Amino acid sequence: MSDRLALMNLILLKGQTMRTIFLLTSAALLVSACSDASEKAEDKMERAAETSATVAGPVPAALGLTEAQLLDADIVDAQGKELGDVAQVLRDADDKVDRLLVELDGIGPDRYVHVPITGLKKVVRGDDTDLQTSMTKSDLEALPEVKLAAP
Repeated sequence: MSDRLALMNLILLKGQTMRTIFLLTSAALLVSACSDASEKAEDKMERAAETSATVAGPVPAALGLTEAQLLDADIVDAQGKELGDVAQVLRDADDKVDRLLVELDGIGPDRYVHVPITGLKKVVRGDDTDLQTSMTKSDLEALPEVKLAAP
């Protein structure tokens, strides 16, 4: 009888182990699929931003900078500490640059927010041109997150 009980316990334990392995594998695949979808959405957005900058050409878009220069700029605080990277230049209905899509630095997974062009100041240091904001890291993190469109 104890052999039978031991065998049944072993079978139950094996079933629980298999279930655990299945759940962990499923979770890993789901995270991987989400990551792939996020990467594809980021790639699509980057291609659109680069195309837009190419089409806009050498004409200043905002703050005396071309769209390509805006895309190359970092968002920095008053002390020059990097807070994020410009990912996309966005325009209003009158085709004027009114905000930037910014990828925030130093917080978990990629997070994007819209930063109004108003209040940004061009800062040139050597060969680098950055955009200085009076907003703090906390202010930027408090902005609503922008979800990238699915590819």
